[in-house]
Amino acid sequence: MKRLSLAMIVKNESKNLSNCLSSVKGIVDEIVIVDTGSSDDTKEIARSYGAKIYDYTWENDFSKARNVSLQNCTGDWILVLDADETVIKGERKLFDRYMNTMHAIGRVRRMNKFLQGEEIRYSQDFISRLFPRGAYYEGRVHEQVISDLPRFNTEIDLHHEGYFQTDKTERNLTILLTMLDENPSDPYTLYQVGKQYRLNKRYDTAEPYFEKCYQQISVQEIYRPSLVVNYLYNLLNTKNFKIGLEVIANEKTILADYPDFHFACGLFYMELIFTDIQKYVHLFPLIEQSYRTCLELGETRKYDSVIGTGTFLPLYNLGVFYESLGDRSKALDYYRQSAAYDYLPACNRIAKLEN
Repeated sequence: MKRLSLAMIVKNESKNLSNCLSSVKGIVDEIVIVDTGSSDDTKEIARSYGAKIYDYTWENDFSKARNVSLQNCTGDWILVLDADETVIKGERKLFDRYMNTMHAIGRVRRMNKFLQGEEIRYSQDFISRLFPRGAYYEGRVHEQVISDLPRFNTEIDLHHEGYFQTDKTERNLTILLTMLDENPSDPYTLYQVGKQYRLNKRYDTAEPYFEKCYQQISVQEIYRPSLVVNYLYNLLNTKNFKIGLEVIANEKTILADYPDFHFACGLFYMELIFTDIQKYVHLFPLIEQSYRTCLELGETRKYDSVIGTGTFLPLYNLGVFYESLGDRSKALDYYRQSAAYDYLPACNRIAKLEN
């Protein structure tokens, strides 16, 4: 039977570590933890789970620390987790199936809790976290697994608390901008810099990074769909409608099966109509069409995605669309369908319209 090692890097994670390690009990055969300078009881918690602990002096480079953890693993395969992540789907027999039948890099689905305005939302991203020994990391931040092996989406799910009420943008930007100085044309770094500025609501600053990445990125690149959606949302915030429409036209075939793309298109068309209805009236039918396409596609396990873009979010926006047209009956119908998913803004609109 093949052995599975858990590889982690940690610092002052006493709040999260026990939940993380409890979630892999009965799954992993070995726990390898690289501690980069904890001053709390992180290491004591790790020892209580039988972890092998290695002290490491932090060098402002996540890949270096990750690679130290990988080098100390003795298992045939390695699972990589952060302390604020827990395995919520994936029994040992599932891991055994992958280890016994695949020679590839497994991408797990990570469910991220985050705040948008005052709403708690969830997104999913697919990240390379399960692989045979021999792979390694590159990149000082938002590090990537480097391997010639193919990649596949697993059925393993993680829950991630790290984006919830936590702002790491300044820390990430400091490292990313240093990386960009060293390699100014690297598309992935350009994308991550743009994304961090967008998260920080510095939309004008983000735009040239997204634009340069979009001009250079390969159509086959695995993160390209996410780049396109982030770029569109940023163009919406900067009101750069002309380029936004060009991006939509370029991508409508390539991303035809991506609900988040169609949802962003719907928002784009709505904003254009509200900004200048006479100029953009020809786009009016595309608002409903975009949201209906989201519903036809449903939620996706193929792409990084905001949960709800295939269900309750387009239903809610169709309610907004028909309410703006004065069609109370249709608006209520869509709000009720959205509210069936326990989407609070839809419940609030129903209460307001019915009263």
